[in-house]
Amino acid sequence: MNAHREHVCDVLVVGSGAAGLSLALRIAEHAKVIVLSKGPRSEGATYYAQGGIAAVFDESDSIESHIQDTHIAGAGICEQDAVKFIAENAKECVQWLIDGGVPFDREENDKDGQPKYHLNQEGGHSHRRILHAADATGMAMQTSLQDNVNNHPNIEIYERYNALDLITEEKIGGDKNKVVGAYIWNRADEHVETVRAKFVVLATGGASKVYQYTSNPDVSSGDGIAMAWRAGCRVANLEFNQFHPTCLYHPEARNFLLTEALRGEGAHLLRPDGTRFMPDFDEREELAPRDVVARAIDYEMKRLGVDCMYLDISHKPVEFIEKHFPTIHMRLQDLDIDMTKEPIPIVPAAHYTCGGVMVNKSGEADLEQLYAIGEVSYTGLHGANRMASNSLLECVVYAWSAAKDILDKLPNATLPNSIPAWDESQVCDSDEEVVIQHNWHELRLFMWDYMGIVRTDKRLERALRRIQLLQQETHEYYSNFRVSNNLLELRNLLQVAELMVRCAMQRKESRGLHYTLDYPNLIENSGPTILEPSR
Repeated sequence: MNAHREHVCDVLVVGSGAAGLSLALRIAEHAKVIVLSKGPRSEGATYYAQGGIAAVFDESDSIESHIQDTHIAGAGICEQDAVKFIAENAKECVQWLIDGGVPFDREENDKDGQPKYHLNQEGGHSHRRILHAADATGMAMQTSLQDNVNNHPNIEIYERYNALDLITEEKIGGDKNKVVGAYIWNRADEHVETVRAKFVVLATGGASKVYQYTSNPDVSSGDGIAMAWRAGCRVANLEFNQFHPTCLYHPEARNFLLTEALRGEGAHLLRPDGTRFMPDFDEREELAPRDVVARAIDYEMKRLGVDCMYLDISHKPVEFIEKHFPTIHMRLQDLDIDMTKEPIPIVPAAHYTCGGVMVNKSGEADLEQLYAIGEVSYTGLHGANRMASNSLLECVVYAWSAAKDILDKLPNATLPNSIPAWDESQVCDSDEEVVIQHNWHELRLFMWDYMGIVRTDKRLERALRRIQLLQQETHEYYSNFRVSNNLLELRNLLQVAELMVRCAMQRKESRGLHYTLDYPNLIENSGPTILEPSR
């Protein structure tokens, strides 16, 4: 393959999860679309999502209640317009998934013969409003979307490609700061290629791989956030990193998530001695929002000096557990844990990046022709803490709104005549890959210790100093050697780690997912933390 191969399309979508594939499908009738996938097309956070997608489908529920619950979970700094926009468009966008073949669990049809969906209730929700496909909703969504994409002639998926950097008109000698394409790295033949595109959509997910313990797949390395920042986009609220309270504690399954729906269906959190502890922390007990539950687990582990807590649903009938949680039940059986008879060992793990690239209601970022949708973005929906099952919803609503905006602008959009090829003439192959691995492990460990569930000013200062040292080493390495997957991800994670710590240092209060011993109280008139790159 030519090392300087060039691709041309109307829309380049970076990321192959729910957000990226939904947008690709919505615009493909009118545009040529290229979708980049870092690994196999299913290897993203969507595939591993268990719980479901939130939308008002029950007559006793209301959009207003969904809005109110989201604001409460977000600890008072959700953007009102964004929450309203997403909640109001939730049912229509979920119906689009249903029409596309996503097999959400059903009950008997209603009295008019219309499908009636089984709805779960999860932490922070005041009603049952979580549509789900047993306990493998993400897998069902990803599979359905992939089937539809695979059958569309206007969509090409490039597997095992990393997006390396965005290309703006300014960078290639123009006078407008708009995005005209991207450099991409072909992992199969290890060459950098170019893409010319009228629009670029970042749907790369979050950055939880910056932490030592995470429920996310390996691809969640903050690529889109870092690329957008380097290109000149603002970011917001990156101090709010959600730690899922219940990740399986087992040496053979370090990132296996135990869905919030378990607690929604009555599972109890227990100390090693079998006593419950959530009633001591919050009147909502196990149904408190994730930040409250994660801090309670972290507190009890540190207080008792133990490695884990326990999640117990064994008091429920075996048939109930096997019906509602078949995937988890089978996976735990493989590890010699019988959830129908015994508690499950759990620890908190980094799960979701609530902040990201700032966008408007159309998913458009600060640069013309650049969009960011899904976990990579900051829409204002999540505030200081994401409510369960609002994430897949945000993906499909913003895929719809971004697709609509792109299609409106497509007739007047133009491609650049050319983009300079990537210059590898001054670099050589590395014989010190161990440097990357060492820096990688050091970053993830000190981010867990210093920028984790509980923070202090001193811990944040230590983290920032170490990040800056690693950035210097990595920049020197990047300048002298050919790129590799680990190098690209380390470069991006270091950039996002810096932004996370800088956001955390700016917030002089404890709110939602950001809890600091130096500022334990809330401040009045709080809002988002916004960082703007120097130009």
